[in-house]
Amino acid sequence: MKQKTIFTCQKCGAQSPKWLGKCPDCSAWNSMAEEIIAKHASGIISTDRPKPIPICDVPAQSETRFATGIGELDRVLGGGIVPGSMVLIGGDPGIGKSTLLLQAMHNLAANAGQVLYVSGEESASQTRLRGERLGVSHKNLLILAENSLEAILSHASSLKPKTMVVDSIQTVWTSALESAPGSVGQVRESAGKLMMLAKGSDIPIFIVGHVTKDGSIAGPRVLEHMVDTVLYFEGDGSHPFRILRAVKNRFGSTNEIGVFEMKQEGLMCVNNPSELFLSERPMGVSGSVVTATLEGSRPLLVELQALVTSTSFGVPRRTTIGVDHNRLALLVAVLEKKVGLHLSGQDIFLNAAGGVRLNEPAVDLAMIMSVASSHLDKVIDPQTLVLGEVGLAGEVRAITQPEQRIAEAEKLGFKSCIIPAGNLKRLKKGKIKLEGVASVEEAMQLLMR
Repeated sequence: MKQKTIFTCQKCGAQSPKWLGKCPDCSAWNSMAEEIIAKHASGIISTDRPKPIPICDVPAQSETRFATGIGELDRVLGGGIVPGSMVLIGGDPGIGKSTLLLQAMHNLAANAGQVLYVSGEESASQTRLRGERLGVSHKNLLILAENSLEAILSHASSLKPKTMVVDSIQTVWTSALESAPGSVGQVRESAGKLMMLAKGSDIPIFIVGHVTKDGSIAGPRVLEHMVDTVLYFEGDGSHPFRILRAVKNRFGSTNEIGVFEMKQEGLMCVNNPSELFLSERPMGVSGSVVTATLEGSRPLLVELQALVTSTSFGVPRRTTIGVDHNRLALLVAVLEKKVGLHLSGQDIFLNAAGGVRLNEPAVDLAMIMSVASSHLDKVIDPQTLVLGEVGLAGEVRAITQPEQRIAEAEKLGFKSCIIPAGNLKRLKKGKIKLEGVASVEEAMQLLMR
């Protein structure tokens, strides 16, 4: 076996035969680290490897799933855990990744059989202390405090658990490489061996990944390509609400989200997020507008809050939380050009309450109305839902799936809804009053009267 020394970028995984101050691929500075790789001299291929066969001759296998016992996690996974799948969960430190997995493994241990929780960051006694706080205790939940990949694979092969968790992948190392744990080579090699275990023995494996300052999972990007599902935990550590979002899922939709609330006894599912996000909404205050966004198949009612005030600097500020900064600048320009509001000397602050991120254009009209309400100091009826996409000509365009959004508003007692005129023609009348608008001016006349 021959050894070779290379330099690997710890950000993107690019390799170079010599050290470079700047990575040629991702342009990161001082990210090249020396690694020793082992290269096999023999190139003999085994004759018992699988051979190519026609796709129609591949044996069909039904997609059997089993539930984790946590409804919001099952929703994001696409209905449950698929045997042999590999799931990567990332998020900020302290956001609740280990807490959620420990709770899920407790439910599986009680209902499905033995599960293996490999902790590379905590000792077994520390994991038990956290489990006691969460009410997690079952004889089928096996804890292994280990960092060696070879030892982990040996225990998993002998125990054959129903599910397995590795917390975290950055702490696992293999003796085949001499680089430090957490390096690109170690993470890639460890994830590759764990994936072979999952596919070869049908053991679903959850791995926890650290994140960098910009919120992406640390290590090589190939890690996200190797796994079947990538989940991200979003939310502020000082805020009780957490959102679990799928950014990749080979066995389900990537549009679903799970909403959790962090309590003393752990993460609790939020079955009605709309009611939770609107629970502390102020009444009779200008700048507050309620809109509806779709996250997968789930409609969410969210409050948009705007604050418009005279600027004390030469250049007015445009600050957003939860919405696109560039989108706000575009909509403010529409207000100035098509409606005649003078906002060039005003600081504008826009916030989506509850830590939700709004990315779809169906909330454009609500953004415009909240800014106009704050600027004119006129209160919009708190029992009114505002929906619509706004174009550069000031027109209000139709949105997708308005029925689901309106039905969610009816559940929470909203009395009226401002929707695009293009959607009004195809909607049936219900309990909620529907008013169609074709332009921003019409919406201003309805809401600011």
